[in-house]
Amino acid sequence: MLLSALKTNDEIFRFPPTFLPEKPMWNHFAEAWLLAPFDQYLFNSIFTATCIVLIQVFNSALIAYAFTQLQFRGRNLLFAIVLLTYMLPTAVTYVPSYVLLADWGMLDTYQGLILSNAVSVFGIFLFRQSFLQLPKEMMEAAKVDGAGHWKILWTIIFPLTKPMFITFALISFVQNYNSYLWPSLIMTSEEKQLITTGLRQFFIQEGAYGIQWPLIMAASSFAVIPLLVLFAVAQKWFISGINDQGVKG
Repeated sequence: MLLSALKTNDEIFRFPPTFLPEKPMWNHFAEAWLLAPFDQYLFNSIFTATCIVLIQVFNSALIAYAFTQLQFRGRNLLFAIVLLTYMLPTAVTYVPSYVLLADWGMLDTYQGLILSNAVSVFGIFLFRQSFLQLPKEMMEAAKVDGAGHWKILWTIIFPLTKPMFITFALISFVQNYNSYLWPSLIMTSEEKQLITTGLRQFFIQEGAYGIQWPLIMAASSFAVIPLLVLFAVAQKWFISGINDQGVKG
């Protein structure tokens, strides 16, 4: 992608292909950046994905704690119902979700996009499995010492499962950052477009439906770079979280 952004159209489609451009066209990045509001697209994607991740991590931890540490009638049945919702194809939820957001006046708003992604069944399942691996004696000892549920969750369970929190946060961020179909249905204003829908507009307008491939590759690079930086920063905890699940599970 990066190398193609530095080539001309002829070099991209040359046969046999060349790996490096004869003369790097660095101006393609500046030209693509100026042709569309990529700074706004990136802000929209990063802002909404970050808000969604924070909410999902918070409520997934609370729900998983309830399923693992609280005893109440119908707990297993309720968890089974939660898992059943995960088996639904995402597309079948679009129409009822769209109708609800329309009734609440939240179409084409950040609040609507964030609220409609506020719960992650995968996060609930992942946290529950992680919490089940912790020794029950530790929780019982904390309760004997007078610790409440809130303190147990955030001062005992969270430090012990921090890699799993970071792993889920990274997975959720990438998923919501890359989300395309649902945002394209509810976000119509150009200033509120995410980077995924913004790239589509760029492909149609400035990319002339695939005629200006160097500019399209340069624009695509803008979308990929934040994810590469994020993974480079968080890979230590991400790999640790995956290894923990592989050894203990």
